[in-house]
Amino acid sequence: MNTLNNWQSCEAPAPKELTGKLVQLTHFNFDEHTAPLWHALGGEKANELIRFFPNGPYETSTEFGNWLKEVNESKAFHTMIILSLKTQEILGMASYMRCAPEHGSVEIGAIAHGPKMMRSPMATEAHYLLAKHIFDDLGYRRYEWKLNNENEASHNAAKRLGFTFEGIFRQHMVAKGKNRDTAWYSMLDSEWPLNRDAFETWLDKANFDISGTQIKSLKEIKKRVI
Repeated sequence: MNTLNNWQSCEAPAPKELTGKLVQLTHFNFDEHTAPLWHALGGEKANELIRFFPNGPYETSTEFGNWLKEVNESKAFHTMIILSLKTQEILGMASYMRCAPEHGSVEIGAIAHGPKMMRSPMATEAHYLLAKHIFDDLGYRRYEWKLNNENEASHNAAKRLGFTFEGIFRQHMVAKGKNRDTAWYSMLDSEWPLNRDAFETWLDKANFDISGTQIKSLKEIKKRVI
């Protein structure tokens, strides 16, 4: 955004549903989603998948669901459950958080991809839909991705999805009794059109061969678009 002459505060992101060609995202409901989400994340093995979350470990799905219910009811999170559009099977989750509508800034976090969606077009489309809602529907200026600096998988995901590394907040938090250095990434509204075009080109059926393998990577497509 080059000028703020006509800037107005945005609405807080609170979508009930976001729908693509492969996945559907729906707002977390404790009764409907808690048990199948826990199962999709691996049951007891979910604690390893979500080890960088602020709380936990959890002994049961109910404990995990109670935490999600609390942070959603307090408006700290707006958690979206990711489902297969074809089967309606729950695959994972992601949350809008640390929202500052007056500044046009929001973070995407508390992300967990179950095994069935990891490194798949469904995961990429889910993040495309989440970003598209923020920029195209609500007009935000800044979309943030923050992570424990030890979380290499999250570093790689942020870079692949088009976020720009901004730096490390050293000794930013004490998390579960340990020091946490926090890495900050962001995507700006001025960067979104390029990223949107790259997402849409990558997700197109023409970019996959008969076996479902990508022909060009998201990185290759972005370079070509540039």
